[in-house]
Amino acid sequence: MSIDWNQVRAEFPALENYTYLNSATYGQMPRRGADALVRHLDDRNEKACSNFLDWYGQIDQIRASIAQLIHAEAEDIAFVPNAATALGLVVGGIDWKPGENVVTLADEFPNMLYIPALVERRGVELREVPWEKFYDAIDERTRLVAISEVNYATSLRPPLAEISKFAHERDVTFFVDGTQSVGALQCDVRESRPDMMAVHGYKWMCSPTGAGFMYVAPELRKKLPPAVAGWRSHRDWRNVDNLHHGMPVLEQSAERYEGGGLPMGLLHAMGAMVDWMLELGPAAIEQRVLGLARAARERLRRLGGESTDTGAQIAAVKFAGADPSHLARELRSKRVLVAARHGFLRISPHFYNNEADLDRLEEELRKLL
Repeated sequence: MSIDWNQVRAEFPALENYTYLNSATYGQMPRRGADALVRHLDDRNEKACSNFLDWYGQIDQIRASIAQLIHAEAEDIAFVPNAATALGLVVGGIDWKPGENVVTLADEFPNMLYIPALVERRGVELREVPWEKFYDAIDERTRLVAISEVNYATSLRPPLAEISKFAHERDVTFFVDGTQSVGALQCDVRESRPDMMAVHGYKWMCSPTGAGFMYVAPELRKKLPPAVAGWRSHRDWRNVDNLHHGMPVLEQSAERYEGGGLPMGLLHAMGAMVDWMLELGPAAIEQRVLGLARAARERLRRLGGESTDTGAQIAAVKFAGADPSHLARELRSKRVLVAARHGFLRISPHFYNNEADLDRLEEELRKLL
């Protein structure tokens, strides 16, 4: 399939007014995503919500599409409003003992670094370590390893399959936050084998805030209890004329973690995006995004920047003597949107960007350096 990337770009109205290179903060939502959300709201009004059970059938179709995107089964997928909710579920489901620990990487996204707020009364230690000391930090008292598939600041892309094998050999639960990768990079949970992977779709999946999902491996589902219980907790919840009273009999699927109602419109917007990505092809999207990231690094180096190719779709650069926050603010005033994170200027192109965007970035940066 030959892809017309100009036609793809035309789906994103925000790009008419901005040079947008900040998808690691927010992905732009295409017209088809907004249209899907509005169609759901129109259907709701036209039918007075009389078909509300049908909505869940539509959501199950989205669940199946997401499973296809990450090479999982539909029963492995549950919807969550954000990745923090999924992380809280797995942290809260571990029977912690004083002195046990969680291992994560230094400069991780705050979700990981805030784990002590959930378990401080249980005497659990959080170990924040640089990548070169990562494996040494995992010991007989480690219960959880929690990392991002791509680091939001440095763009580090850890070897997930290798980490998974190392963790599972030691009976350690492995949590991955895929928010900073899924939608841009190909994802195959059969290879990376996380126990849980959470994705908030507002970045690289170009979806509204509040539309997210988690993959929960079958083995983890056997021992991880839900954190919420609601009318959809009982496996026969679709029998709304006679809702079950008493202790619910839980589904074996990951749906058991959803509990109550879902943000239908937001999920329809995400579903439209997932279907489009499957149509374009995850491999083609990854090739496009990584190519743009490499081209961005080349331009940044021409300007004297230091940027390491980590194999990720984010270009993190440092310019000697330049404040990245100042650079980002000045670029913003020119409608060139990038970000500053932990001493780096962060450039994060998506498949809707093009070489002209990178030329504009280089042109405006040259004036500032």
